[in-house]
Amino acid sequence: MLPFVFINVATTADGKLAPANRHFVPFGSARDKQLLLELRTRADAVMAGARTVDLSAVSMGPGGPRYRRMRLKNGLAEHNLRVVVSGSGTLNPKAIIFQHRFSPIIVLASGRASERNLRRLRSVADEVAIFGEKELDFRVALEWLRAKWKVQRLLCEGGGEVNGALFRASLVDEVHQTICPLIFGGRNAPTLADGESVRTLAEATRLQLKSLKRHGDELFVVWRTVKLGKREPS
Repeated sequence: MLPFVFINVATTADGKLAPANRHFVPFGSARDKQLLLELRTRADAVMAGARTVDLSAVSMGPGGPRYRRMRLKNGLAEHNLRVVVSGSGTLNPKAIIFQHRFSPIIVLASGRASERNLRRLRSVADEVAIFGEKELDFRVALEWLRAKWKVQRLLCEGGGEVNGALFRASLVDEVHQTICPLIFGGRNAPTLADGESVRTLAEATRLQLKSLKRHGDELFVVWRTVKLGKREPS
């Protein structure tokens, strides 16, 4: 059984996550930052890619007392599980996230990760799990998170490579997208879904509009993916 997977992302009007230098600096409004924490109150686990964790001073925690109370009210643990995707195991063991020990940190890697990298990560993470030979097998990894760590709802916060892999594996149920009034442009700027592209229109992930709200000059959109066989857990 798989978790319900929902993505939260802030993009420019042209769908970019950061400029071409790939150095992410938050560009969303205060409301966007608030939404991020609100969505975490509805997730058993929060997941992000190694690049996101390495380049940002993030702890991936639930936020202040108000948000922890919201989690408890929602029937969840006070602190969410934290999952970092690092297919090659190059996640920096000195990343800020490892200095905050309020909840378990799980690293998902693939067979490409060297033993040296795995040893370094095992010294700081609560668990390092390997799925897939050359590329991380997200479907098996998510099944394992559901079975071993009881993850029913998984919030993914990027980056584009992780999002893209989840879309290609048909694992995404919902997308929360904040569209910000900016244009970055450029073929090298990271997008909402990076990595290998679909080859034909027929292979594209189909979305249905669930809700649309405006706050100032930003649009807050919720998309539901069109697929069979998965429903949000009750």
